[in-house]
Amino acid sequence: MNNRPIGIFDSGVGGLTVLKEVAELLPDENILYLGDTARVPYGIRSPETVIRYSFECTEFLLRQNIKLLVVACNTVSAISLHKIREAVSIPVIGVIEPGAAAAVNATKNKRIGIIGTEATIKSSSYVKAIKALDKDIEVSGLPCPLFVPLVEEGWTEGTIARLIAEKYLKDITDREVDTLVLGCTHYPLLKGVIQGVMNDVSLVDSAIETAKAVKYILDGQGSRDILEDRGQGKLKFYVTDSPDKFISVGERFLQQKIKDIEKIEL
Repeated sequence: MNNRPIGIFDSGVGGLTVLKEVAELLPDENILYLGDTARVPYGIRSPETVIRYSFECTEFLLRQNIKLLVVACNTVSAISLHKIREAVSIPVIGVIEPGAAAAVNATKNKRIGIIGTEATIKSSSYVKAIKALDKDIEVSGLPCPLFVPLVEEGWTEGTIARLIAEKYLKDITDREVDTLVLGCTHYPLLKGVIQGVMNDVSLVDSAIETAKAVKYILDGQGSRDILEDRGQGKLKFYVTDSPDKFISVGERFLQQKIKDIEKIEL
C-alpha cells in the first residue's frame, strides 16, 4: 500500500498548484497527475457532463492503482465529489472542504470572502461548506474570470494584474472581510498581487490546505511511503491533448521541469 501513488486530476493545468503543495509536503510520494486538457474548461459544462468527465478521469487513475484521489478542480469538487466518494473504495479529497475549514479557523470578524470562477461562485459550494461549520459567518462570493487567463499567460505581477485585481476586489474590500479564500487553483500564482490589494486580509490557499488534508489522511491510515532508501518521489503526468502547451504553462506553475508526460484518451 505504501508505495502506491497518489492520483490527482483537474480539467487542465490549475490543479498543478495542488500537486506542487502535495509534493513539497510529501516529497517521498509518487504522484500521478491527469489534466483533461482536451475538454478544459469544465466550468462551462452542464452538471451531467461534468459528472461524466470526472468519472472518466477517476476511472483512469484507479486503473493506475492509486491509494488516494485528489480532485484538484473546484467545479468537480462542487458537482461530483460526493458521487465519486460513493463509487470508490479509496479516500477522495476535494479542494473546497479544506479551504472552507481553514477560512473558518482564520476569521476573527466572521466575514469571509470567496473568489473563484463563475461556475464555482454560482454553485455556492464554499458558502455551504463554511455555513455547515459555522452558520453565523457572513460569506461573500465574487467571480474573477480574468484571473485564469492572466495566470496562463504568465501575467502574475505588474500593472495589468494589479489593475484587474483592484477592479475585481473592490466589492470584497467594501464588505470588510478579514479572510479571503482563493477558490480557484490558478489563483495562488496571483497571491502577491491579491495580497497587495487586500492589505491585512488573511488569504487562504486551498492548494496548501488540500495538501495538509492529504497528509492527514495518509498519516492516519499508515499509508505514507516513508522508506528512507526510496529517495524523492516520482511525478508522472497525463494529458488528453497535445503536451506542448501543458508543459510550457505547467513548468511555470511547478517551477520545475516536466519530464515524464504522456498523452492519453479517456
